[in-house]
Amino acid sequence: MKYFLDSAKLKEIKYAYENWGIKGVTSNPKHVKSSGKPFYTVIKEFAEEFDNIDFPISVEIDPHIKNAKEMIEQAIKIAKLSHNFVIKIPCNEQGLIATKKLSEQGIKVNVTLVFTASQGIQVGRIGARYCSPFIGWQEASGVDCSLFLSDLISIYESYDFDTEIIVAALRNGKQIAEAAALGADIVTCGFDVYKDSFEHPFTDKGLEIFQDAWDQTEKGFL
Repeated sequence: MKYFLDSAKLKEIKYAYENWGIKGVTSNPKHVKSSGKPFYTVIKEFAEEFDNIDFPISVEIDPHIKNAKEMIEQAIKIAKLSHNFVIKIPCNEQGLIATKKLSEQGIKVNVTLVFTASQGIQVGRIGARYCSPFIGWQEASGVDCSLFLSDLISIYESYDFDTEIIVAALRNGKQIAEAAALGADIVTCGFDVYKDSFEHPFTDKGLEIFQDAWDQTEKGFL
């Protein structure tokens, strides 16, 4: 399973790429706002920083656009800026129409805001590059998404869809592990979620015990 970073902060992305081995980036307007930079400044930085490698970067179109024609027009403009750019399109009828046409033109699309298996089926059928089911939002409201996610993964395997599933909006290490156990292709999380998932209080406690023992042991190396 691949790790993508959910961020628009170049410093975070570079750190995670160099130290954690992330394989791509997902961004959205909320992340761009958090970066404190204008949209086109952010994506220009993305394009320049990762120009020489294969590193998928999902960039979302203007969420105000409601018809497929305008979605396609903006998607084509953004896709031309970098060979790494994957265009994020919302999972509704107009978005799926746009996705089908863009995919037929060879433009990579990440269909986002997927909340049901029936939405995900169409994403795979029309050949999107990625399907992004959102988990964290639903589980924060008390919804157990394990059946939704397992159904979606099973459907994709049964019909041999080329589309990869990015399990998105994860909020903790438990959700990362559950996505892996179910066979997800990719997970995407915020910087702090990944960082927390690498740590455990018992690891710290055990290290303290070993440090104390080390300090009380006679040292000597061959």
